Order: sequence, then structure tokens, then C-alpha cells
Amino acid sequence: MKTLNDIKGILCDLDGVMYVSNKPIEGSIEAIKALREKGKEIRFLTNTSGRTVSFIQQRLHDMGLEVSTDHIINPPKAALEYMRQQDIKRFYPALPDSVSESFKQEFTYDEGNPEIVLMGDLGIEWNADLMNKLFGMVMNGAKILTLNKGKFWKTSKGIQMGIGAYVAGLEYTTGTEAVVLGKPSASFFELGVKSLGMPKDQIIMVGDDIEGDVGGAQEAGIRGVLVRTGKYQKAFADASVVQPDLVVDDLAALVNF
Repeated sequence: MKTLNDIKGILCDLDGVMYVSNKPIEGSIEAIKALREKGKEIRFLTNTSGRTVSFIQQRLHDMGLEVSTDHIINPPKAALEYMRQQDIKRFYPALPDSVSESFKQEFTYDEGNPEIVLMGDLGIEWNADLMNKLFGMVMNGAKILTLNKGKFWKTSKGIQMGIGAYVAGLEYTTGTEAVVLGKPSASFFELGVKSLGMPKDQIIMVGDDIEGDVGGAQEAGIRGVLVRTGKYQKAFADASVVQPDLVVDDLAALVNF
């Protein structure tokens, strides 16, 4: 990829690309505004599963960026659609209350014999008691549905272990495989493509995760751009088999590419 001239649509990650915790990455807000001025259509494709789309919209608003909720795509949105398609009736959420409430409006909360256990970002709330509870449900026949399977992420406190470790542990102990709805799932990228409404060769994915963002996008037929912000780790990126189509220092550096 030599220029952005043939690119009309951008799928942009949020955490680690636009901001870290509640602090905008320098130049990121201005970069999105500049890309819009260049006529680029932008959708925010994020693995953030512990927050609602409305919360994310408000966070961006507070940072000085106006975004429609329709232009923010996160795993809970994908999970709702998946559960409708699969005709799921009963579920048990391992999710923050603010997120699980939207599911409880449509599906039956079942702590005894759920059809699925729905896993999302719980941060420090993950513990042995909860994992054993989920283990028992899966051993009793429940399927594992996870909103993402990230290895680690960047916070104001530094690199933190992601939900992927807990999902992998549950898969290992139960001998089952989770359905992953966020990145790097190809179906998740397809939601972004559908929202943009343009051919994949006119779209790029911009993210700080060489495997989930860049590798996942490439597997879905979309070019991937890696930014050296957020969770980016040079040693980790160098060791990866994924080869980004472009590597830039940050979102601001992409504007004039």
C-alpha cells in the first residue's frame, strides 16, 4: 500500500489507538477529523466488551469527537445478533452489569442450566469461584460464547492480561471450544464491511494488535495497518508471523501517508 488515495473506508480500533484508559492518545482525535475531511468513511471496530456502545460514544464525545452509535461496532452487538440467529433462550452472563442488562431484556437469565455462558471483559472481577461456576455450567452442556479472546491490553497501569487466558482455561478444562465473536473473528470484520458498504479492497483496518487487528483483518480479506501505540510491543510484533500492510507510529502519522 503506497498511499491512502485508493482507500475510502477505515475500520479503526479504539483502545490503544484512540485512547488508553480515559486519556486520548496525542493527535488521535485530530487525526480522525482530518481523515473525515479527506472524505474517508470511518467505523470504530473495537473489542471492548465491558462497556456499552452508548458509553463509548459518550467517552469519545468527552474527548471532542462526535460519533454515531451506529458507527461503533463492539462484540456485544455481534453477540445479540448471534444469539437471535441461533435462537438462544437461556444464558448466563460473565459480564459487567451495565452490559448484561441489554441481554436480559431479550434473553432469560439462567443460573442453573443455561444454553450458553457469555464471557466478556471483567478485569479484576475474574476469580476462581466464578471460573468454577462457569466450568460446572459448561460441563453440564452449556456452550462458551466469548465477546473476545484477547491476550493482553494496555491500561494506564501498563500491560494487563486479557480475557483470552480465562477463555482458554475454560476451553482446556472442559474440552470444548468457544465461539469467539470479536476480533479476530472474520464475521466481526464483516459487520464493519457491511456498515461501510464498500468493497474490501477500498478498506483498511487500523489497530495496535498485530494478531487480533491486523492478522484478523487480513484473514477477512482486508488490509491491516499496525500502529505503534497502545499494546504494541516491538518484540511481540517482530516474532509474529503476521506481516502488516503498513506500520505507522500512530494514527496521526497515517493522515499524511
